[in-house]
This record gives sequence, C-alpha cells and structure tokens, in this order.
Amino acid sequence: MENNKRPDSMKRITNETLAGAFIDEQVTLVKKQVGDKKVLLALSGGVDSSVVAALLIKAIGKNLVCVHVNHGLLRKGEPEQVVEVFRNQMNANLVYVDAIDRFLNKLEGVAEPEKKRKIIGAEFIRVFEEEARKQEGIEFLAQGTIYPDILESDGVKAHHNVGGLPEDLKFELVEPLKFLYKDEVRVVGKALGLPDGMVYRQPFPGPGLGVRCLGAITRDRLEIVRESDAILREEFAKNGLEGKVWQYFTAVPDFRSVGVKNGKRTYAYPVILRAVNTKDAMTATVENVPFELLQHITNRITGEVEGVNRVLYDLTPKPCGTIEWE
Repeated sequence: MENNKRPDSMKRITNETLAGAFIDEQVTLVKKQVGDKKVLLALSGGVDSSVVAALLIKAIGKNLVCVHVNHGLLRKGEPEQVVEVFRNQMNANLVYVDAIDRFLNKLEGVAEPEKKRKIIGAEFIRVFEEEARKQEGIEFLAQGTIYPDILESDGVKAHHNVGGLPEDLKFELVEPLKFLYKDEVRVVGKALGLPDGMVYRQPFPGPGLGVRCLGAITRDRLEIVRESDAILREEFAKNGLEGKVWQYFTAVPDFRSVGVKNGKRTYAYPVILRAVNTKDAMTATVENVPFELLQHITNRITGEVEGVNRVLYDLTPKPCGTIEWE
C-alpha cells in the first residue's frame, strides 16, 4: 500500500491558499500522466466526482469525457444541476444518458433492499461500459477515490460502481483526490468554483432514492419521495438547519392508510421524515426539530404532494435504528 499512503509531509488543506497550491500541483501531475490522451469519468454530481471533474477540466479541458447516468433515482433538480454546472458553465465534454426507464423496469417488483442495490450497481456498470465503448481514444479512467476509501477498503475502492468495468478496457486510473479527506475535498471544490449546493451536498447513498422508496419501487412513490424530499430540504434551508443537521431526508413505505382531504376519504401513502446528527455515522442522534416547523412541513407535503395523507417523524437514534431505512 506504499503508493496509497498519504505523504507525511502533506499539509492539511484548510484554506483557499493551500487548496490553490494543491490544484496547481495536481494539474501538473495529471498533464504529465495523461498527456494528450482522453480520460473517462462517471460524473454522478456527488462531491467527489464533481471535484475530480472540475479539477480535470482545468487540467485537460475537452479531453475529459464526463458521463452522467440519470437512473431516475436522483433527488429533484440534481441531473439538471450537473448539466448546468458542467456543460453550460464549465464547457465540459459531457455525455448525458437518460436511463430512467431502463433502471426502473429492471427494479420492478423487487422489494429486498440488497437485491435492489445489486441491480442498481450492476446496471450502472453496464450502462457506463456501453458509453465507454462508444468513445474513441480513451486510455484513462478517473475516479473520485478519497483517502478514507483507501483506508476502509485496503487500497481498493470496492464500493465504486465503475470499479467493475471489464478488464479488456484496460484503463489506467487517474485519482487526484486519493490523499484527501472529505473536508479537504470540499475546500478544493470551493476553490475550483463549484456551487455550494454541490460542494456541501449531503451524504447520499449509492442507490439514491431507491433505498428511500421502501420495498418494491413504484413510479408514483418514487415521485412522492423526490417531491417531499425537496420540500424538506427547502424548509431546512429557510429555517437555518441546512449545515447544522448532518443528514435529513424523506422515505415512503409500501403501504397506504385511510385519511380525509377536502371532506373526502383518501387512501394514500405516509411520508417519513428523518433528520440526524453524527460524527462518524456509527452512532447518530435525532435532531430536535421545532414542532411548529414540523407542522409547517407536514402541511406543505400533504398539501402539495399528490398521494400523501400522513407525515411521520422518525425519533429513533442509531443504535437501534440505522440512519437509512434500507
């Protein structure tokens, strides 16, 4: 693991000056490694892949080919943000793949969480491989590996979907962030000019909303998760909880209950709110959200999101409940 050990002399990147020096160093190293060849990157819109993309655009411009796969399990506005930031603002060579129907058709009727994860991961590899084979002159694969990934996986970033590409593609890896911790990656992202919404993006599971649409994924419940999550995030931002609460989201179970709306009986889904604080994700405490704000969020979700007649707040710490429901 010698080549994957953070140099003892490397300073912690805590400000824009140190971030600028790091960026300049990595731009030089990437140019030396890559030359005039092309680099492929799976750009999810998450912090790590976005910072790698911005850094490599600075280093090699259009010779970076970014592939953004929209599997239909992203939060509201995220695919649009990737296109706006990278294609429209940074003039990136961005390939956008609309694979929503492909993923949701594969997931139809699958309720077991691990099976859902495996289907999403395997399908992502297949879509990314197809796009990789369409490109010409690609010799390198960029990944958003960061130092905790190396420490936690003994040098192999096993949880990255693109790690499963077939051997015959023979890509050499480009990993400019591999000695950085997450907080350092954010400082570098800010220095590269990425928007705060991308740099300070909340932790988001690899399968996306697929593990927050509980049980077998249906399109109507997936939309409920997406819309209710957007309302929750908007209200937390308005009320000073964005940045204060480590992670917050909504989940929608696969059952309905009786309710009343506009004087008529309804049979609709509940939305579960989850808001937790943690230092290491091994344990977590529940945020004490003001009751008036919970009432306001409840009124907005039940009033604005079709197919919902109840809102619940999850009061369970970790342990005994995990942060995600699946």
